[in-house]
Amino acid sequence: MKKTLPILIAFIFFATNTIFAQYTETINSNRPGDSQSAFSVGSNVIQIETGAYFLNEKHELLENKVKGVGLNFTLRYGLILEELELQVSGVYQNDKYTDMRSTIDTEYNRSNFKKFKIGAKYLVYDPYKNIDDSPNLYSYWANNKFKWNSLIPAVSVYAGINIDGENNPYTAPGIKGVSPSFTIATQNNFNNNFVLITNLILERIGTNQNDFEYIVTLTHAFNNQWVIFIETHGINSEFYAEHMLKFGTAYLSDENLQLDTSLIINFKNTPKIFYINFGGSYRFDLHKDKE
Repeated sequence: MKKTLPILIAFIFFATNTIFAQYTETINSNRPGDSQSAFSVGSNVIQIETGAYFLNEKHELLENKVKGVGLNFTLRYGLILEELELQVSGVYQNDKYTDMRSTIDTEYNRSNFKKFKIGAKYLVYDPYKNIDDSPNLYSYWANNKFKWNSLIPAVSVYAGINIDGENNPYTAPGIKGVSPSFTIATQNNFNNNFVLITNLILERIGTNQNDFEYIVTLTHAFNNQWVIFIETHGINSEFYAEHMLKFGTAYLSDENLQLDTSLIINFKNTPKIFYINFGGSYRFDLHKDKE
């Protein structure tokens, strides 16, 4: 199988230079951003993506603050078809909530899953599948000119379920049990190692915390090991609304291991947030090419 550019795949978003498959020679991780690419990890590939974060929030209007730590994780498995991927993902947080409305502050220790999901993603359209993207050995300009077909994105759909327990401090009152989750993910691969990812997400459909989310991620690979990203993430529901800016970097240690770090900030004080993340992704490569 023809190799793709290693760094493009190192970050997540680049499984498209192989002509007939999504499997790639190096790890294809969704970290450190929160968006997911249109492409799967490839058949018979098991991948673990996890990280720890430290958070600091302060709400000026409600007069409270939160400090704590959390763990996010995703287990991805390429099942049978190159286009199909199963996922188990979650975010677990442990923090100290401080109520500052009285003369003496009141503190509460909290811990629970902010999110726990099981689902599957399927690639429904791949514009790169039958395109010969091999380099032109005779023309520099042919290799570097803008490719108009890059404006047509790859498209995948994700469907899953949220599983929420009772009396969770991180969800709206009354949220418990199982609720649907749905995502449309698109991916554009541009010249000069730029990749654009867009996610449109509906969470906890049919509940009183029916979140609509959008995530737009732009990544750029500097070389065969380093990539940077910037991401905007919006959340809107009757329970909560937020707009966050995320940026960070990822490092390809070897073909099966990626390390990363990132920061998250916002532009309001209801609440004002600051997160710092450290994590990594590891791939168990059991893939075999078809004869």
